[in-house]
Amino acid sequence: MRAAVPSCLAAIILLGMVAPPTRAAESFDPASQIGPNPVLPDPQSPILPDMKVAEVVGWRPGETPTVPDGLTITAYATDLANPRTVHTLPNGDVLVAQSRAPEGEPPSRPKDIIRGWIMAMAHGEGAAPSRESNLVTLLRDTDRDGVVDGRFDLLTGLHSPFGLAWADDTLYVATTDGILAYPYQLGKTAITGEARVLTPLPGGPIDHHWTKDLALSPDGTKLYASVGSNSNIAENGIEAEKDRAAIWEIDRATGASRIFASGLRNPNGLIFQPETKALWTVVNERDELGPDLVPDYMTSVQDGGFYGWPWSYYGQHVDRRVHPPRPDMVAKAIAPDYALSSHVAPLGMIFSDGSALPEPYASGAFVGEHGSWNRDAFNGYKVVFVPFANGVPAGPARDVVTGFLAGDQARGRPVGLGIDGTGALLIADDSGNTIWRVAAADGAKTPAPVGTDQLPGVIAPEGAP
Repeated sequence: MRAAVPSCLAAIILLGMVAPPTRAAESFDPASQIGPNPVLPDPQSPILPDMKVAEVVGWRPGETPTVPDGLTITAYATDLANPRTVHTLPNGDVLVAQSRAPEGEPPSRPKDIIRGWIMAMAHGEGAAPSRESNLVTLLRDTDRDGVVDGRFDLLTGLHSPFGLAWADDTLYVATTDGILAYPYQLGKTAITGEARVLTPLPGGPIDHHWTKDLALSPDGTKLYASVGSNSNIAENGIEAEKDRAAIWEIDRATGASRIFASGLRNPNGLIFQPETKALWTVVNERDELGPDLVPDYMTSVQDGGFYGWPWSYYGQHVDRRVHPPRPDMVAKAIAPDYALSSHVAPLGMIFSDGSALPEPYASGAFVGEHGSWNRDAFNGYKVVFVPFANGVPAGPARDVVTGFLAGDQARGRPVGLGIDGTGALLIADDSGNTIWRVAAADGAKTPAPVGTDQLPGVIAPEGAP
């Protein structure tokens, strides 16, 4: 069901959807923007940006996404309320963060009202709320047969939760305005202790990019949190971007924090690469430069690194819309490692190392592409796999989980990814309200559960089995 649209905006939005595209959709190959050296066309400045929104219709009984030979896909959990992320604990239990965007102050400009409505559609919130969201749910597969046989709501009434981490009998939840720490022992099906605020994070009242992801450092001493920008290109003023468009490093013992890397417009999918132990992220890049700019990307993240936003994109390509210009900042901008194509909206990533998936997926990264709304032809709406060798991308991305898009309708949209306690891939589908499980068709499993924060060859945090 589409969200209600204010009548005064309906004509404007409709005009944007049906306006002649700035170029023929067939004239540019999105695949030319996948890899370490993407093709970057000249920027455009259309009066009305390209716009094509997929109507969210959900999955009919018996429907599933499509996977290649050698894999099988089933619904792991259904009847959820906007599941955004999945996180596997060391005992194999899977946590799901379900959330809706926080309420904020009314936008001050007409185009912000239009963008807000479109973003609600694009983030799986086109249907009227029918179930409680903003909670963390535990899914338990006791006999490791790939079927959930226990479901428990651990936390409710949270403020737009997203990122999750666990260490030393403590569950960390990144809400839109802070990291909360709860006492939690593995195996428990309820949390009764009070939360403490480990550290506040930038929140409202604007809170343009509200999802805050989390990753635990390999040695277990630090957390890393993603904080997206408060605008497309700082049009709300640079003061509204304080400590945003960045990845924070937080000391787990004290809550002390610092900016680890900056210039990342909307980073998510934080995860450490098992071989190099480098932090990686996927990033949603800027809009309104045309349907084929700017490529979203995945990249390793350097301590102290600056990645361009808002003054430049994909390294040192200047965005001339941003005033005042900052050539000093542009000169510092680091080009990302690997482009994923423009406006695919990557929101989740997980490395496959140590999973039970077949050989073609033995070493690399799965990326959940939520899908475009700001192009004249759809892009994304799938899960892709990027092979790695020696800790870096080593080949073209290939489609793994498709079928989320059917014509101009979206059955679902992938967000966060994880590896369950048997070694299968999990996909949080926030529009289809489902967690999908992709397993080896031969039934292969890992010998024992491996938690999301447990890297191969790294000692598990204290308290893990």
